[in-house]
Amino acid sequence: MSASKIPEILRKNEGKLLDDWTREQGKIRDLNKRLSEAEVRSQSRQFLQLLQDSVILGNVEDIASDNFKGLRKFLEEVSGSRAQLGFTPSETATFVFSFKQPLFAQIRESIPDPAEQVDEIWSATRLLDKLGLVTTEFYQKSREAIIMRQQQEMLELSTPVVKLWDGVLALPIIGTLDSSRTQIIMESLLERIVETGSELAIIDITGVPTVDTLTAQHLLKTVTAARLMGAECIISGIRPQIAQTIVHLGVELGDIITKASLADAFRVAMQRTGFVVTRRAAVPAKSAAKGE
Repeated sequence: MSASKIPEILRKNEGKLLDDWTREQGKIRDLNKRLSEAEVRSQSRQFLQLLQDSVILGNVEDIASDNFKGLRKFLEEVSGSRAQLGFTPSETATFVFSFKQPLFAQIRESIPDPAEQVDEIWSATRLLDKLGLVTTEFYQKSREAIIMRQQQEMLELSTPVVKLWDGVLALPIIGTLDSSRTQIIMESLLERIVETGSELAIIDITGVPTVDTLTAQHLLKTVTAARLMGAECIISGIRPQIAQTIVHLGVELGDIITKASLADAFRVAMQRTGFVVTRRAAVPAKSAAKGE
């Protein structure tokens, strides 16, 4: 089988291919709203140069070889950037697939023999289809990474550690408590204990819909970690149904103080830290307005 003429066609017609391909991409709906023509042309030029280098060095269809390493890396970067810009998988893959028409046109112009044209167009089709699929795979990985990062950020935002008083922290938990979230909660709590030197932390589970054995274990791990840092924990938000569930499951909370509400827990925390809150006599509205 004779060597493919695709490398030579790419080299001799680079400028024409770049112009035609950029024009072809300009027909893609809404592309110019997210990428400027200069950005599209720049990415297209890089692709063409890397493609030339790849096919000159070896088999034009063996995209898994080291010869295509630079091109694969470039497509990974393009897929990642377009995933962040909100492109769909098909829109991202179109970057490669839209190159078919300009390349096929040059193959037909450069090769007079119909049979040879068919062979080269078939090779180009296989090459670009593989590159397009690789682009889609890179896109999917990029989207998964973005989603995981967003989930991580949401978990961090959903577990704030609040300083209620000198030496007293509060950690309100809302939603399901799983292993990954417990790790984030534990790290956030321990960091705040170190930062503030607090000796008490209230873990409020009012917003936790259900408590099972695993959830209870996660809570106990958090309490144990806080104790190792020199802080005691009070668990608040123990509703009647949760209390019954804990008893039914046979979960031992040991000497951990539990309260029905955050207010009750805060009252205990104030007593433990030696503070006393007293209610002063109400000031009449007129006197308050006069500043008396």
